[in-house]
Amino acid sequence: MASAVVALLLLFISSVANAGEWPPSPGYYPSSRYRTMSFYQGYKNLWGPSHQTVDHNGLTIWLDKTSGSGFKSVKPFRSGYFGASIKLQSGYTAGVITAFYLSNSEAHPGYHDEVDIEFLGTTFGKPYTLQTNVYVRGSGDGSIVGREMKFHLWFDPTQNFHHYAILWTPKEITYPRKSDATFPLRPMWVYGSIWDASSWATEDGKYKADYHYQPFVGKFTNFKASGCSAYSPPRCRPVSGSPYRSGRLTGQQGRAMQWVQSHYLVYDYCKDYKRDHSQTPECFR
Repeated sequence: MASAVVALLLLFISSVANAGEWPPSPGYYPSSRYRTMSFYQGYKNLWGPSHQTVDHNGLTIWLDKTSGSGFKSVKPFRSGYFGASIKLQSGYTAGVITAFYLSNSEAHPGYHDEVDIEFLGTTFGKPYTLQTNVYVRGSGDGSIVGREMKFHLWFDPTQNFHHYAILWTPKEITYPRKSDATFPLRPMWVYGSIWDASSWATEDGKYKADYHYQPFVGKFTNFKASGCSAYSPPRCRPVSGSPYRSGRLTGQQGRAMQWVQSHYLVYDYCKDYKRDHSQTPECFR
């Protein structure tokens, strides 16, 4: 199923501690291959500068009733490995999204590509939902054609930092490339943000952001961004999420991914039979 989701889930496994039911080890952790950078080595503030601070190479961003905050990589990429260790806020966070994602919306407004990791806020006693999504050539603009997958986590993402990443190659992201029209090929920047999405984030908008609990805080550290930038020569070799140069998963990585999907996947766009899959050909495999 998917490189980006594969990378995400295998990276979850590498950072879990004190979990209730452990997934099998993937054996190889992609994060071990790529160096850590400080925030200012690879990123800059995008919006809400008064709602972010940088300390010891880590970044804290927060949302209150006046503003949220966001950051952006200093250069665009045409493929690569993009990761960060993230710690979320506990308690009531309904309506709030903490995100780490790729996008070219500023370069292609109204016709952009995007690859998302989004943590959907929650109410007391309920787990965060981690949502991945992909938009291609404007499928996130106007008539939405999303590729949402949602997971409940087997660890508490508010107690410690856990590493999350997107792996994007010219052949795969969260699904294999079957046509140029349904696969992101244009360069994208790396972004992170925290913002109010009360209209849909928590149980389809049933629960809204409650600013009695502000500020809502997201912490980022251990930034990684490695791959072919938009300025790299054509011979630049895409990164791999496995020990193999081809990027093909090992059997152990595949079993770990399957375990996570069978135990913690709560929504898969390909299995939603109410949707029209004519624009998502990767679902027919």
